[in-house]
Amino acid sequence: MPEPSKGHGSTVVLGERELAIGFRLIGLKDVIEVTPETSVAEFQRVMGEGRHSLVIASQSIRARLSDTQRANADASLRPLTVFVPTPTGEFEVESINALAKRVLGVTLSVPS
Repeated sequence: MPEPSKGHGSTVVLGERELAIGFRLIGLKDVIEVTPETSVAEFQRVMGEGRHSLVIASQSIRARLSDTQRANADASLRPLTVFVPTPTGEFEVESINALAKRVLGVTLSVPS
C-alpha cells in the first residue's frame, strides 16, 4: 500500500475563487485558486508532479488547454482528471457513457 506521506491518493482542486471556496468549505485542503493567466501553468504543474490521484479542475481551465494538453488530461488515469462547471457561466456535461469509456475503457450501451 502506498505511503500517505508521499501524497498518493490525494485530491487537488484547481479553480476560480468561487470554486476554490466551495471545496475548502467541504474540507479539502489542497485547493489552488487560479486566474485566467495562471490556470494553464498551474494545471500543467499539478499534472506533472505525480503527487495526486485525482485532479478536480474548473471547465474554464479545460477550455484554455491546447488540444494536446486536453487529450492528455482526458486520457490520464493517474491522476484521474475531472473537469467541473464553475458556479457561474456555461458548462459542458460529460455523458456517463463517455466517462465510463475514458475511465474504465468500456462502452456502456443499452440493447434496443
